[in-house]
Amino acid sequence: MTGTGLDPADLSTVLAHRRWVRRSLPFPHVVAQNVFVPAFYDELERHFEHIKQAGLFQKNIRNYDAGSVLVRDHADGPLGIFVSRPWHDLVAGLFGVRATGDVTAGLHHHPPGGRAGWPHNDLNPGWFGGGWPEDDEIRHEGVDDIDYQLGPTRPGSEGRETVRGVSVLFYLDNPDWRPGDGGETGIYPSSDAVQRGTGIGVPPVNNSLVMFESTPFTWHGYAGHSRHERNSVVMWVHRRKSEAVQRWGEQSIAYW
Repeated sequence: MTGTGLDPADLSTVLAHRRWVRRSLPFPHVVAQNVFVPAFYDELERHFEHIKQAGLFQKNIRNYDAGSVLVRDHADGPLGIFVSRPWHDLVAGLFGVRATGDVTAGLHHHPPGGRAGWPHNDLNPGWFGGGWPEDDEIRHEGVDDIDYQLGPTRPGSEGRETVRGVSVLFYLDNPDWRPGDGGETGIYPSSDAVQRGTGIGVPPVNNSLVMFESTPFTWHGYAGHSRHERNSVVMWVHRRKSEAVQRWGEQSIAYW
């Protein structure tokens, strides 16, 4: 339960039941505004702001101009909804992905004027420890001597290699956004679309999200050049690697 009495494990109490929109171009994706009821969104924002004011964000993502914090380490508060089984199942179900119960999620903080990212498709592998989760379980990254990108880190430890299945970006704790403020998430029809000036931008409007299946064709990236700071939750659910290989081939997986 949260301070408002809302239960993040019961999505019916925290989702605002607004219409979520499925778009087909430049690739299939879902966008939504007013995702959570105001009382719960306010708690999410306060939790994020507390973590930011505590100075916990670290620039530990290679070639990425943002600080990050693992949601896993703050899952006892309202932000823990993003690593909950009900949220995992909702996200996976929207795209028909047979997700494994393995989740990685981070809080991202871009400073004003931060550098733009690069187009990428998120079809990356991810390692997790333990056996395959049960239907009501969640496995987090970076535990059981398993590095998310590299796999087992000591002799005798056993890991499972998965592939990212669905990508989600949820925006919160940002100043009111207006056209021209920058900081959008760009989604593109190809890896070179930025140079050609094609694609669309999803603005970082508070209590909104964009999500899409992670495939070889879901090119996206932080557009940068924001007048203000830009804050978000970024998370992935995962699928078995064998399914991704069967569908797209081994060569389509973007290894670290």
